[in-house]
Amino acid sequence: MDTTSFDKTEIDGPIHRSLRHDSAHKHVTGSAEYIDDIPEPAGLVHGALGLSDRAHAEIVSMDLSEVEATPGVLWVMVAKDVPGENDISSGGRHDEPLLAETKVEFHGQPIFAVFAETRDIARKAARKAKITYKDLPHFTDIDTAIENGGALVIDPMTLKRGDAKIEMDVAPRRLTGTMRIGGQEHFYLESHIAMAVPGEDDEVTLWSSTQHPSEIQHIVSHILQVPSNAVTVQVRRMGGGFGGKETQGNQFAALCAIAAKKLNRAVKIRPDRDEDMSATGKRHDFRVDYELGFDEEGRIHTVDATYAARCGFSSDLSGPVTDRALFHADSSYFYPHVHLTSRPLKTHTVSNTAFRGFGGPQGMLGAERFIEEIAYAVGKDPLDIRKLNFYGETGSGRTTTPYHQEVEDNIIARVVEELETSSDYRARRDAIIEFNKTSPIIRKGIALTPVKFGISFTMTAFNQAGALVHIYNDGSIHLNHGGTEMGQGLYTKVAQVVADAFQVDINRVKITATTTGKVPNTSATAASSGTDLNGMAAYDAARQIRERLVKFATDNWNVPEEEVVFLPNRVRIGLEEIAFNDFIKKAYFARVQLSAAGFYKTPKIHWDRAAGRGTPFYYFAYGAACSEVSIDTLTGEYLMERTDILHDVGKSLNPAIDIGQIEGAFVQGMGWLTTEELWWDGKGRLRTHAPSTYKIPLASDRPKSFNVKLAEWAENAEPTIGRSKAVGEPPFMLAISVLEALSMAVASVADYKVCPRLDAPATPERVLMAVERLKKV
Repeated sequence: MDTTSFDKTEIDGPIHRSLRHDSAHKHVTGSAEYIDDIPEPAGLVHGALGLSDRAHAEIVSMDLSEVEATPGVLWVMVAKDVPGENDISSGGRHDEPLLAETKVEFHGQPIFAVFAETRDIARKAARKAKITYKDLPHFTDIDTAIENGGALVIDPMTLKRGDAKIEMDVAPRRLTGTMRIGGQEHFYLESHIAMAVPGEDDEVTLWSSTQHPSEIQHIVSHILQVPSNAVTVQVRRMGGGFGGKETQGNQFAALCAIAAKKLNRAVKIRPDRDEDMSATGKRHDFRVDYELGFDEEGRIHTVDATYAARCGFSSDLSGPVTDRALFHADSSYFYPHVHLTSRPLKTHTVSNTAFRGFGGPQGMLGAERFIEEIAYAVGKDPLDIRKLNFYGETGSGRTTTPYHQEVEDNIIARVVEELETSSDYRARRDAIIEFNKTSPIIRKGIALTPVKFGISFTMTAFNQAGALVHIYNDGSIHLNHGGTEMGQGLYTKVAQVVADAFQVDINRVKITATTTGKVPNTSATAASSGTDLNGMAAYDAARQIRERLVKFATDNWNVPEEEVVFLPNRVRIGLEEIAFNDFIKKAYFARVQLSAAGFYKTPKIHWDRAAGRGTPFYYFAYGAACSEVSIDTLTGEYLMERTDILHDVGKSLNPAIDIGQIEGAFVQGMGWLTTEELWWDGKGRLRTHAPSTYKIPLASDRPKSFNVKLAEWAENAEPTIGRSKAVGEPPFMLAISVLEALSMAVASVADYKVCPRLDAPATPERVLMAVERLKKV
């Protein structure tokens, strides 16, 4: 029975309204289905990895007889068993084997895989391997990589404008320095997992916890030597991704697929947390070496900097990650003369990969160190130096980035001014300086830092998306698109777009799992572009169907197009109103096509890496954070007292989800800059490979007072979906305010005369060492 209300003024779940995440109730009750929750197929085989225990060595011999003889073991796979090319590299550089064959290049590298009747049997059997190695020299960090010749995993990039070196010689003041920036483990709640089910002929279906189903499809197809149309990849949801599931799922899916076809049984691999952390990539560590030229006011004249990164043994995504670091080495500041170079170094560690921000946080953090250095050098509040060096408005002559893109939508000054006022920054800073004069042990610090983050994949081809929308003849809607859901609310936002387009309640829109069998050639859900791309593709599909429905109405009711209006759950045609269900039924019987494939490609962007010129970003997202901390100068321990955030998401599609993303990104960024420390020992072993040794932030680590607001006046100048802006990565860098606040607290020990040069992560030990160092100044 049709229960349409003909006096309803708004649908449930339009765009620009807060709506709960579609799976929120499932998340909190534990009923959300992840891959390990899927009922296991009969005869499921379980896989486990055999990992290297050397950082760099030749494999002299490998005795797997005890592994194979273990009761319950069905097959032990080695490199020669790969049907196609033994390669899972993301960028097509053929530098990352699925299984090591003659040489291992990091501790924890997969050498073989065991497939058995149970997971426990497979894991125990994998430990019985007897492998003889010939050790080779290894280096695991940036400094030793440089000392050993500085081999690169990919060609570096240079950005330049003006003449940085000549201007450095004539700058009124100059300084040099080095900053070290630590990496970060993704620590998604759901570790990597894949399950493969063999089909007839050359077919295989995979369930994979991945942000990039099409890449899994591509990798598996060439590993199996079958066309892509034989491989179907499905993803309903991930228990977190953060970039760690963009390329790193390749090896697990490929191993499952090979074994499934070999054994003709379903196969699943789920590494435990230690194996996951040892065998998969992380955020890149960086060392930034810089020289700055500036004047007595603190205005930057020239910047010359090199960004060296620990990339691991293969290229993975290190090229675009180090490129994006350079793209954000300006943060929100105009450099009249600039010379920036990346240095993507090879190390004998797991290959580092995408992580929320994708190099942008490291580049931006370096820029904030530049500002801090200048502020202490000229004796001013760092916020004043920041404001002095902001990009200007169009026509100011201060809008060109180091990569020669014009900043046309600059609102950073307004965002910072509003937050400066609402957070009472000036009065609080004065009060903190007075407090520090009389407090011998506890010292406080406060900082207000900006964010300007470019949105788009820097690989132009990735800026495309597809979607599939069906309306069934009962008026219900089926939605599928190429984006993946990892808890960020993408599915909800895109469903809101479709519901809004047809003016129906969102419960009519069925959200379905991402699958390569419905929408082909998808890009990774990454670069903060998930909603921008997939929302527009879904809107395009809905638009096509709407246009057909409008034509059907005009032809059959004999009214002009402007008299066909979609109202909440109904359609007005001339003077008549018809329930949406009934209207769709009539359209079906009139043989109107009620399905459409939508497509979208981001306009206006182009990039020439060799020249270091172009417009790699469609627009910029802005924000600012003001954080206050307290440190104990006897122990280095600290507390987050308060954080105020004002962030630009354009015209928000879903304010509740966006605020949640901002809060989560800030806390994750705070962890990167304070408690999360990766440490390799002298044998190249990652020792921080479990929650017992690797410390992510707890709920108790959040600021005691945490105030987050959206810049409600903001609207994207570009015609994005609903004039919204991306929210996945930009707020991550709001946490830089925490490191800067800690730095101010440390600086108080030397009466703010010296830049503390506090590196990241600013663990309590590192804070204490900085305090002791400044006591001697």
